[in-house]
Amino acid sequence: MFLGLITLGVTILSVFGLITEAKRRNLFGAGFALVSVAVFGWFSLRTLFAVIFTGGGGVVA
Repeated sequence: MFLGLITLGVTILSVFGLITEAKRRNLFGAGFALVSVAVFGWFSLRTLFAVIFTGGGGVVA
């Protein structure tokens, strides 16, 4: 549960970074932030889903 919350926090910070770098027209920074949002967001949502709906850290099929 704690790992899911930490990665959710990283996702939220990456969204702010994506917005900032898009305003600055920094394509490298915006691309890196977009990849970070995608990876950490997916991992955090799947982890929280597994903990909440399956009752533990088991594999979600």
